[in-house]
Amino acid sequence: WNIFEDRILYQLLVFLQPPSRHSFRLELYGGTHLPERCSNIRVVLECTCLRKMEDIPCFVHPCKNNETAQRSPLLKTLCTGSYLDLEEISCWVQNLVQTAWEHLPQWQHWQLTVLPSSHSCQLLLTGPSDMQLCAVLVFAVEQGSP
Repeated sequence: WNIFEDRILYQLLVFLQPPSRHSFRLELYGGTHLPERCSNIRVVLECTCLRKMEDIPCFVHPCKNNETAQRSPLLKTLCTGSYLDLEEISCWVQNLVQTAWEHLPQWQHWQLTVLPSSHSCQLLLTGPSDMQLCAVLVFAVEQGSP
């Protein structure tokens, strides 16, 4: 945390975890990792055909019944092609926070403002006596995680 322009500023690192049947892979170019700012995180769909998963369709292979592979909700929602899209993730989290805020008991005493950002989720909370807190959620994928 820090104090910035009469506001308390919190920066929170949020590690993204792939949902089941998915994994994240850092793309390599020329045998080396790209700098963190321009890294491409590819979403890999995992085959579940050989696992004993009761009636859970495989994203990779066609189903026996309808002969088409299932679509991944993650790829449709938070990706461009097969890669995580930071703008889509930021927008999704901003909408999620706004919706959840109204269900918290504090919402009556604090005003939530989502600040525009395409690479993080920036939230401004204004409370009693015009006290302001700013929270910046920075998204990351842990290297070496599945």
